[in-house]
Amino acid sequence: MSKLLWKSLLISPAVLGVTLVASTVGVRAADSANLPIADTQTATPEVQFDGVADITVSEEIAVNPEQLTPASLEVKPEAQPTLAQAVPAAPNDAEILNQINDYSSEGGNSSGQVTSVGQLRDVSPGDWAYEALRSLVERYGCIAGYPDGTYRGNRALTRYEFAAGLNACLNQIERLIGTGGFDETELETLRRLIQEFEAELATLGARVDNLEGRVAFLEDNQFSTTTKLRGEVIFALTDEFNSDFDNNTVFQDRVRLELNTSFTGQDRLVTRLAAGNAELLNTGTGFSSTQTFNIGNTGNNDVVVDWLAYYFTFGSSKIYVAGAGGIHSDYAPTLNPYFEDYDGGNGALSAFASESPIYRIGGGAGAAISLGAGPLERVLGPSTLTVGYLAGPGAENPNDDLGIFNGEYAALAQLNFNLGDRIGIGATYVHGYHNAGSAIFDIGGGGADEFPNFGEGIVGTGLANNPGSFVGDANDRVPMVTNSYGIQAAFRLSETISISGYGAYTDAILIGRGDSEIWTYGAGVALADLGKEGNVLGIFGGVQPYAGSINTPSDNFGREDDELPWHVEAFYKYQLTDNISVTPGVIWLLNPDQNDDNEDAVIGTLRTTFTF
Repeated sequence: MSKLLWKSLLISPAVLGVTLVASTVGVRAADSANLPIADTQTATPEVQFDGVADITVSEEIAVNPEQLTPASLEVKPEAQPTLAQAVPAAPNDAEILNQINDYSSEGGNSSGQVTSVGQLRDVSPGDWAYEALRSLVERYGCIAGYPDGTYRGNRALTRYEFAAGLNACLNQIERLIGTGGFDETELETLRRLIQEFEAELATLGARVDNLEGRVAFLEDNQFSTTTKLRGEVIFALTDEFNSDFDNNTVFQDRVRLELNTSFTGQDRLVTRLAAGNAELLNTGTGFSSTQTFNIGNTGNNDVVVDWLAYYFTFGSSKIYVAGAGGIHSDYAPTLNPYFEDYDGGNGALSAFASESPIYRIGGGAGAAISLGAGPLERVLGPSTLTVGYLAGPGAENPNDDLGIFNGEYAALAQLNFNLGDRIGIGATYVHGYHNAGSAIFDIGGGGADEFPNFGEGIVGTGLANNPGSFVGDANDRVPMVTNSYGIQAAFRLSETISISGYGAYTDAILIGRGDSEIWTYGAGVALADLGKEGNVLGIFGGVQPYAGSINTPSDNFGREDDELPWHVEAFYKYQLTDNISVTPGVIWLLNPDQNDDNEDAVIGTLRTTFTF
């Protein structure tokens, strides 16, 4: 409450007296009743643009706040995952004016106004505040209740209602003073009240002055009026315990500092700095052991700009533009709540369990657009159609086999829809081109010798990432064209239980050599708030991307049923504080790199995540 209000109360004894009477009644009523707490509706990462002003690719197709909204345009606290929930819109100016008009009608003397406490339907003579209300209504003619005949004594007072009630009392007291309706006894009572509460009023005035000073200091010394900083630091203690490969226990880290800038309140510019030293554990020649904190390894904690992107709206469409480090899950919903944290430190441990490998095909610089599929809503419910194109690495390089259109790229199209309010389904198609030596599931990591992640994948076996290595000289690999088809689904069994899964098939054309079929699938169950709010128990199982067949003019390869690269994972994220979580977990890899001659790998990890 402003200093002006307190000063006006100090110089208006009658106003102060009536205000204190009304406030005392309201406070006692609130203390004597069990006030219902209104349910709050939370939004989830659905296809969400993570940042300022909450621009989401699809507010309706939401399974997980961070999950269905890769990048909201608003920095906000994490929300509990739900399906198909809409974010309540802020009241517009017309609604506010209507509220003011409704509230101001409470204190008048119109024919519809309550003039006797007996007219209040929710007040009975047995109520403890009955006599006080009768005095206010019948003696002073103010704080009379709502025109619909209710008083709503157990409901919290809004600023509009306070202003309306205060105005009604001022008008009535002014009339009583003018006509001699106030006697000396009442005036003396008001004077004593002023003296009694003079110290409290002075204290409140000093607190207001102090708060104003602190706000002014923060405004003068803030980092930016348009930019907010978000940070994440991961410490990971990890080791592999069973395979034939010699792994030592290691302590690794990764740091991400994300600057979110908004220029209009409806857009977001993301500049992310990253550093890390998390080397991959050795379980064979594939990439099945990749954990999310391994993504973003810069060597010896060198700082790099690993993501630069801009989100904005164009009419009813949501636009995403990536200058560097873009991936498909930045703009397309992955439908894997609780497991998906966009390779952050609060979801699944492994890259495989966090999202379908189809989103790992390609990455880099490019753009995407998401729009509502209106005609389909009659059949499928709230729907979103998303298309995107990412090129890299070397999107900025004018040399041969590089650039936006002549180098590696991956074009995605995805349709998401809801079945009721508990089931979300997504169908995805990705068409990609991969330079010789580049891995298929590489999130745009490498395809030419000058790039440090040359040939490295994120998930899957070695053959699944580069089936051309099966024939010819390993150093004489050929470019590939891939067509991938995937389906994802999430089912919210209850408010705290989520079931999700995916499957994907890739047809890889080995240019001049033949073709290959690549498969992957997985499913998991997550139990939220287990033991404490914010905790998550996750169990996930499936088969990492593997080469089902490789067909060439000279030789053919077919997988054996007993060589499927199974992946089983369990983790428990314990929310130690609002900003610190600890996640112990185990990853069991059977037939690593789709080879039953390899011993099963058992990876144990203790991950600690700091967010700020």
